[in-house]
Amino acid sequence: MRFATLAATALATLALALPASALTVEAKVSPEFQKKLDDDIGAREAATLTEAVTRKVTDVFTARGIQADRVEVTIEDARPNRPTFQQVSDKPGLDSIHSISIGGAKVSGVAYDASGREIGRFNYNWYENNLSNVFGSATWTDARTTFARFANRFADKLS
Repeated sequence: MRFATLAATALATLALALPASALTVEAKVSPEFQKKLDDDIGAREAATLTEAVTRKVTDVFTARGIQADRVEVTIEDARPNRPTFQQVSDKPGLDSIHSISIGGAKVSGVAYDASGREIGRFNYNWYENNLSNVFGSATWTDARTTFARFANRFADKLS
């Protein structure tokens, strides 16, 4: 019982010591990329990608103490390393395990302070250029790499 009380007290103290994050990250896909999602990749992949970029930008900006209140991120393009569920359904010859391709993404973002004033813009794109680097990749490995690089470089620009 004493250990549980001590643990609860430590957690409460830690929670009070951590600053509250006021950062809001809003991610969306561009209309052109939405068409590509609808026609080929699969509309359900939009949620996977926007959640991934939102999480990465939030984590990096919070960890580095970037003084942005709101960040709007737009995924302009993304290419999967492995066929998506929709692509495998549409083209039975694709193998979700053995079919691979070079992937990546193109992302843009705008950061705002608490008053709504724009404090920075950043555009970034990266696509793998060597198929031998794709071995062992999941569906969106290269896109997630792009999101991480985007978040870090955008944070560098705002620092």
